[in-house]
Amino acid sequence: MTVTEALNKRNSIRAYLPKPIPKEVLLEVFTAAQRTPSWANTQPWEVFVASGETLERIKAASGGAPGGPGGHGGGTDLPMPGEWSADAKRRTATIGASMQRDCGDAMSQFGPLNANMYNAPAVIYLCLDKAHGQWSLYDVGAYSQSIMLAAVERGLGTIPAIMLVIKADVIRKELNIPDNLNIAIGLAIGYPDPENKINNLHTERDDVTTAVRFVE
Repeated sequence: MTVTEALNKRNSIRAYLPKPIPKEVLLEVFTAAQRTPSWANTQPWEVFVASGETLERIKAASGGAPGGPGGHGGGTDLPMPGEWSADAKRRTATIGASMQRDCGDAMSQFGPLNANMYNAPAVIYLCLDKAHGQWSLYDVGAYSQSIMLAAVERGLGTIPAIMLVIKADVIRKELNIPDNLNIAIGLAIGYPDPENKINNLHTERDDVTTAVRFVE
């Protein structure tokens, strides 16, 4: 599988088989992702993987809870976006039509699966030391993409989602995440359910010329 093939095959998986991921397979994914570039080789990502009973407790505490910046009773460590640009809003508005086209009646599962962490057998939590500035979030984002592409190569599906980190206090307690780390994002990971049409969703992309400008 080429890198381009992995990029084109990857999509956000929202329904997983009830099949655990062997630890050695996850280690292969993380070993590949460890080659992600970072500013001055800081490698700022800190990784916690939840599965089994621990993940079930996080799911029970997080299901359907509202998002929002940190605080007692829930919220995210990092602030939510205050506003989207006009172009971002235009792109987001296409999701409903894409879901209707690709998923049909399976789109009714979107909310329940979203609230139950997609029934994934594992969730990867990517954290960042509070001592690091915003530039290090770029490195964590690059590391996240490396994980997702390495997962595709091994027959695994993933989805990065804010709903996975909306109860940062619960996650921190269950995974013993030190207070000096911010929980940046969660990645659900597992073997995709090939029978569930919710996984057929492939959102639209703008033509590359809308984002790329050559200046000579």
